[in-house]
Amino acid sequence: MRPVRNACLAVLTLTVLTLAALTACGAQDPGVETGAEAPTGLADGTPLYFVRDDRLTLQVRETGRLGTIGDAVSLLLTGPGDSGLSTAIDEVGVTRTEVTVSSGVITLRLPLATSEVGPLGVDQLVCTAVAGHVQAGGSPDIRVRLLFTDVASETGPARTCPL
Repeated sequence: MRPVRNACLAVLTLTVLTLAALTACGAQDPGVETGAEAPTGLADGTPLYFVRDDRLTLQVRETGRLGTIGDAVSLLLTGPGDSGLSTAIDEVGVTRTEVTVSSGVITLRLPLATSEVGPLGVDQLVCTAVAGHVQAGGSPDIRVRLLFTDVASETGPARTCPL
């Protein structure tokens, strides 16, 4: 019985000496470190394209969250507000847009007739949809097809953002 007791005592002594050596080697508990706030999302807001001096201009709307393509287009349709920018899209009462993404094409079914959107307005819609797609992690090489209320065909040409 004595040899087992001596072996246990030797293991216990070795463990205590190992722990003493480890704690004496200068390693200190770092405690809790404080720093800047952790990021809360991928984006500060939603990228929208409006018009300034007959050119597209990016405006980021503070939304506090990462939105969808549909959210971005709906915000675009609410207009530029008091930002000093303009739009080539007529004001509409309904801003909800149906969005489908498949085979490298975003299709937007808009609550607009073709007469309510000028050429720069088309670019605004296309670039805003692409920016929303890219912000959510999608490829910038996507094309956008716009479907209007006064055009029955769903085979309109898909476009890219001219920027």
